Amino acid sequence: MVVLAYVAAFLAFVGVVICVLGLAVVRRFARETISIGGRVGPLPPVTILKPLCGDEPLLEQALESCFSQDYPEFQIVFGVHHASDPALAAVERLRQRFPERDIQVVADPTMHGSNRKLSNLINMLPAAKHDVLVISDSDLHVRPDYLERLVTALEAPGTGLVTTLYFGRSPVPGRWTTALGASEINHTFLPGVLLSRAMGREDCLGSTAMFRRETLKRIGGFHPLAHVLAEDNVMGQRIRDLGMSIALADVVPIATVPESSPRAVWQHEIRWTRTIRQLEPALLCASTLQHPLFWAGLAVILAGAAPWSIAFFLACWAARAACAHGVDLALRDRLALPPFATPFWLFPLRAWLSVVEVVASFLINEVMWRGHKLAASGVAMQPAHGGPSTPG
Repeated sequence: MVVLAYVAAFLAFVGVVICVLGLAVVRRFARETISIGGRVGPLPPVTILKPLCGDEPLLEQALESCFSQDYPEFQIVFGVHHASDPALAAVERLRQRFPERDIQVVADPTMHGSNRKLSNLINMLPAAKHDVLVISDSDLHVRPDYLERLVTALEAPGTGLVTTLYFGRSPVPGRWTTALGASEINHTFLPGVLLSRAMGREDCLGSTAMFRRETLKRIGGFHPLAHVLAEDNVMGQRIRDLGMSIALADVVPIATVPESSPRAVWQHEIRWTRTIRQLEPALLCASTLQHPLFWAGLAVILAGAAPWSIAFFLACWAARAACAHGVDLALRDRLALPPFATPFWLFPLRAWLSVVEVVASFLINEVMWRGHKLAASGVAMQPAHGGPSTPG
């Protein structure tokens, strides 16, 4: 058991090194800003595709940031499956406040596959007027230069798609469940993406995806993705197969983390984890090294709470919290809203929950998505037996 405790401690040390490297690449990203001034020629018109599904915390505030873009010509297409969707109340209030904006609402119950977001996008696409398209999640709070920075990145030679990092934020300060979810995004996912890009990976991150209409046609449009669990990843793969690159814009939207209960956090994150397990099982297992407090805690257990193991755990805890705080500070000037600090005591719980989710992803075959139970098979998904299958 002592030998195993030392092995766990070594893995925790590796995890701390990964956290430090993650902070380093975040700081490098924060320092690298692409100039958006001095361009030659006008900015191309853009259509923003905003799929909606029900009311969400801070929804109107998030959508308002989209209405408030400092960009010469853009259209916003909102899509819902039902005209009674409560999200449309926020859209209508914003339409009245911004009468100059070019807004289109598509309410269409047609389902083209089990992926409800893709069915929504397929229904919305005919209403898009412009050839530069951006899929932007409903919960994103963006800065006024969001569109211009995306377009600047898309105009780089050989670029087929532009995506962005995103930073999780609780709707209100002090709610531990939303802080738990936000920390996974901000202190594990976000640095992990930058580390993977430093090693040559180019993934499409689903919260934002900008591309040209012609590129979408070349990969077969949205229809082939209608049954895909990780449509953003597959879209990125298909664009890379065309010999085009996926650029990362130098802007970081805020994503609202709405989960107000441990059950909601679990259901949301197990869907993420299950998706990654389908696509990159080895990478998912390796990601447990990003959680040094799990391995340090395991070392304490295996060592029978020996003094050295407790001291080591506390040192890892301090290092993990310092790296997380450093990420928050580095990105503060890139965010549309100021971040809320993660409570110090949450970091061990966050680490253990993340590793449990990895293990659970190999044991389950159903996920919850917007209240609908789905069974995953390969990269596809179908309504689970007995689960809802009607649009909502």
